[in-house]
Amino acid sequence: MTGAVPGDRVRARVTKRKRAYAEARALELVEPSPDRIEPRSPHPGAPWQVLPYERQLTEKETQVHDALSRIGHFEDPPVAPVLAAEDPWRYRNKVEYSFGESDDGELVLGFHRPGRWNEIDDVTDDVLASERVDALRERVKAWCRAEGLSAYDRRDGTGFLRNLVVREGRRIGELQARIVTSPGDFRARELAAALPGADGVLWTRAAGVAETTRDGETELLAGAETIEEELRIFGAALRFRISPEAFFQVHTEQAERLYAIAAELAGLGGSERVFDLYSGIGTIAVCLALRAREVLGIESIEPAVADAIENARRNEVENVSFFAGDVRTALRPLVEKAGKPDVVVVDPPRAGLSQKIVRRVLETGARRIVYVSCNPTTLAPNARQIADAGYRLAAVRPVDMFPQTPHIECVALLERVR
Repeated sequence: MTGAVPGDRVRARVTKRKRAYAEARALELVEPSPDRIEPRSPHPGAPWQVLPYERQLTEKETQVHDALSRIGHFEDPPVAPVLAAEDPWRYRNKVEYSFGESDDGELVLGFHRPGRWNEIDDVTDDVLASERVDALRERVKAWCRAEGLSAYDRRDGTGFLRNLVVREGRRIGELQARIVTSPGDFRARELAAALPGADGVLWTRAAGVAETTRDGETELLAGAETIEEELRIFGAALRFRISPEAFFQVHTEQAERLYAIAAELAGLGGSERVFDLYSGIGTIAVCLALRAREVLGIESIEPAVADAIENARRNEVENVSFFAGDVRTALRPLVEKAGKPDVVVVDPPRAGLSQKIVRRVLETGARRIVYVSCNPTTLAPNARQIADAGYRLAAVRPVDMFPQTPHIECVALLERVR
């Protein structure tokens, strides 16, 4: 439920109804949870900071178990305790801020006010990002205020400044800033010069109502267009190039643990052929290739495929290949070309897998399916469809990638039994 935490008694309005669950938004807090604590800082992206971290972990484990039981109809699903983050604060390596105006007309840079798509609350202390990101955001805000630049108005489509996207290579130490505006012009290179702590500064001009878009025109103002990050897994330090629009797990330290769990559940002994679906920039594939005979990745976004190929090359991992294509149409030809996989790894978007893609995965006949999920309510029906086709839900390992929020990532293993 949006606007409430476990233990609260609220008046709420149901916003979406499904057969097995409903979504709602709190309208009034009638009685607060007895576990509520004072938040560190106002932050709409950290709604669970009013709960002790141990309580957050308990609720997330319950969330996964409940989804698999109630939506997936698994009796006593094998859900392990949540793997907690070592530090549940200032962990995000990517943050998207929005420009707006305060009630007195001053330019602000922060987050959408809960439940108000057209109102932005200013941020001075982002408890989910590093102090370096805080400092960069404040410099951008001060510079844009001094220039008298206007914020994009989401109601009437006027104004100029839309977003600031900041990425940080936490292991490497690199920092990238991308400012997103409406079409137009401003002293962009002067802004880049005012950000000496940034290793790369980019400018994206986005038309229409979308705030950030791959269709926008992006210009490199200073430094490098990409950023690098390092993942330490199986005793190796793997470096990854990340393009501005590429997906990368927002919690670097927990991503290392997530991928190690995926490799463990895949049961790799060095002789397996692995398919990695939705392979992105190759993070999972390159990690798994350290333990498998060969790994083949499918990704629909071509720049991400280029990043993946480069990431395998720079890490000198030669037993991995990447292919551009939609999983729905590319999986069958890949099986015909490379042979049947022993293991299929899927890391889909929050919406999960369509029934057609599940059927394509089942057609491969893989002994093990490792499902990396950021949404238990879409993992559950997908796991049920796979189980009904002759697989056993053998393990579910939740990993807290998003402390101070209700979101939970988990890795599920489904083994073929017939």
